[in-house]
Amino acid sequence: MATDRVAQLRKGVLELAILGLLRAHESYGGEIVTALAARPGLDASAGTVYPLLSRLKTSGLVNTRWVESPAGPPRKYYELSAAGQAALTDGTQAWRGLVHALDSLLEVSE
Repeated sequence: MATDRVAQLRKGVLELAILGLLRAHESYGGEIVTALAARPGLDASAGTVYPLLSRLKTSGLVNTRWVESPAGPPRKYYELSAAGQAALTDGTQAWRGLVHALDSLLEVSE
């Protein structure tokens, strides 16, 4: 599969990945970028993640708050809203259905 196709697949799942990261605890943008980078295939630049976080905020899927930082400027923390939790649940179910369907087409066995 060409590199640009892989990039398109990753971009399509980054929103769900970010919502999944925020399920456990609130995080600031830099933590989210680092957490994604620690998972092969999900690494994304800050230039990709921050606009996505802004869209998630605008759509009501995350709430934000500013927290003073002991080392530098204040940080904006992101946490799931109730709508974000619902979107995560729905997205997780849809993702699992897609994976199952694609695995059956590709004859992947576990």
